[in-house]
Amino acid sequence: MVECAFSVIPLLLLLFGIVDLSRALFDKEVLVDLTRQGSNMASRGTALSTAANTVVQGSARLDLAHNGKIIITSVARVNNSDQITGQATQGALSMSSQVGTGVGSSATVPSAVDDILKNNSSQTVYVTEVYYSFHSITPLALLWHIVMPSSFYQVAYF
Repeated sequence: MVECAFSVIPLLLLLFGIVDLSRALFDKEVLVDLTRQGSNMASRGTALSTAANTVVQGSARLDLAHNGKIIITSVARVNNSDQITGQATQGALSMSSQVGTGVGSSATVPSAVDDILKNNSSQTVYVTEVYYSFHSITPLALLWHIVMPSSFYQVAYF
């Protein structure tokens, strides 16, 4: 009995760790797919609000309507500066876009995206950002005082 007790506890801790890590990796992969879908729909002419709503509906497992936020932004080069030409948001989290906020305001984009806009002034880049509040389902982090990421961020540029 004593040997069993000593071997079951580490095995349960290992199992709890595998469960939480697997969920976190799976959720991150789902976020990658959702950001690509949002930017893909927007780049094909779907209204930004419709694309954001569709991404929320496609995230049933994660429940982004209550545990996340989706921000789809269109960025174009206007008068030699990157500006936000459209933006739509869905979700309950109070996160703001890392690209910028508000139609007509300046946009902050990576240098690769800036080069695309610089070389083709009629080009529009669609950015989908997804924030997600992750909650572990096992008490492993509390027992070992491990800091697990509480929120995920994913972005896609099309």
